[in-house]
Amino acid sequence: MNVTIYHNPACGTSRNVLAMIRNAGIEPQIIEYLEHPPTREQLQSMITAAGLTVRAALREKGTPYGDLGLGEESLTDEQLLDAMMAHPILINRPFVITQLGVRLCRPSETVLDILTVQQRGAFTKEDGEKVVDAEGRRLG
Repeated sequence: MNVTIYHNPACGTSRNVLAMIRNAGIEPQIIEYLEHPPTREQLQSMITAAGLTVRAALREKGTPYGDLGLGEESLTDEQLLDAMMAHPILINRPFVITQLGVRLCRPSETVLDILTVQQRGAFTKEDGEKVVDAEGRRLG
């Protein structure tokens, strides 16, 4: 299975998603998007394929969101995309692409919806939340 993750290793959610992909026996293509951001076209395509609005793909926490006035409702999608291109930290993460679709994997267990193989065993998030049991079945 081909899987691509737009990853930020400093982000716990992104680390959990990567670990769940690997727990399914898949080694994904990892794109550290802060160093290698998607093109504008790729970003727009991911947002659309995930069924999101551009605003929903914006990250606020730990970014220049407030300083740039991005909460202003009159800003167009084009203006928001411009900001995301200029400041990739504004792109929410992690986006994951598989043959089943594209998702912004927040919460991290959302990735399980687009993997074609089952988890190989139990999985617990970094914060201690159990997500998958020993038989690879999703909990909750």
